[in-house]
Amino acid sequence: MISPPNSPILADDERRFTRNMMTSFIQIATLVLLVGYCAVIIGPFATIIVWAIILAVAVYPLHLKLSAALGGRAKWSATIITLAGLAILLLPGWFVVDSTITTAQELHLDLGEGDLRIPPPDDSVKGWPVVGERLYAAWSAASSNLEAMLAQYGPQVKALAERFAQAARALLSGMLHFVASIIIAGFFMMFAQTGYDATVAICGRISQGRGAHLANLMVSTIRSVTNGVLGVAAIQAVMAGILFAVIGLPAPGLFTLLILVTAIVQIPAIIIMIPLIIWVFSFASTGAATVFAIFAVLIGLSDNVLKPLLLGRGVDLPVLVVLIGAIGGMIQFGVIGLFMGAVILGLGYRVIYDWVWNRELDTPTEVALQEPLRPDA
Repeated sequence: MISPPNSPILADDERRFTRNMMTSFIQIATLVLLVGYCAVIIGPFATIIVWAIILAVAVYPLHLKLSAALGGRAKWSATIITLAGLAILLLPGWFVVDSTITTAQELHLDLGEGDLRIPPPDDSVKGWPVVGERLYAAWSAASSNLEAMLAQYGPQVKALAERFAQAARALLSGMLHFVASIIIAGFFMMFAQTGYDATVAICGRISQGRGAHLANLMVSTIRSVTNGVLGVAAIQAVMAGILFAVIGLPAPGLFTLLILVTAIVQIPAIIIMIPLIIWVFSFASTGAATVFAIFAVLIGLSDNVLKPLLLGRGVDLPVLVVLIGAIGGMIQFGVIGLFMGAVILGLGYRVIYDWVWNRELDTPTEVALQEPLRPDA
């Protein structure tokens, strides 16, 4: 039986539909406002918290092993790892910051008193390719009459000094933020199972029946990027540092740090190695410089071999998706984007892939297969 257009039954249905629609709109708007204000409130701490989550996920397998060795004392294990992380960060970081500040103070004092002196360049500088003659001329001018050169290039020197000061402040601020992230990561490791269960529940809301699958995908992606990006960068930096120390390169620690940072931000280390090779040829013997050049090139190009081996390993994603996500995320968000980009793109790829191919993971068998991939996997 079909009700006529003006029947009371149809009017009641329309009013009920309108009331339900308005109720849903108010509920959704309230939820959006609530989530938005929560995001604004935690915004100043977002970077610290995200880094803490990344560190906790990456180090959690070590935490489990240490906790088992300590007889199941998870709090002791998390405390030891936190203190070790702080020591690894603060000891070299303090030396770098202290050296930077001391050098800046001495330079400012010498410039103010007119005591700053620059030694003359060696004649071999003239033989450097492309920039040798110009560099030799500028260096000689600074050595013979520094005041005149500072007067000539005053604005450039001032701009360079301001950038140097900004970099020092950014380094100190970043180190303090990372200290907070390490401490928070220690607490996250203590309550890892609760956090994992909450992540599974949230992912289950995003994609029904795929909560554990997506949560495990995030965990494995973070560890894959840790090994494939940070791990490769650390390997390159260690090998480069040994090579620099053996050849007798001045300030080997500074150049090692430069290699590490360059590799992390996905700039080929060979770009740093080429000028160093030219420099070594200017003061070392031909044989030693040639050996240095061979090893420097191998180290600079080693990421092309190491990255495919480590990046994407143990992840249910194509290596190309992880790599594009890491590089694109870094371009958009900086170093933290290495992890965020890989995780976000990986989740998007997996959700769309499962939807297109109609993959259902809510059957008891398939969910059971996901259970062993807990956060300690």
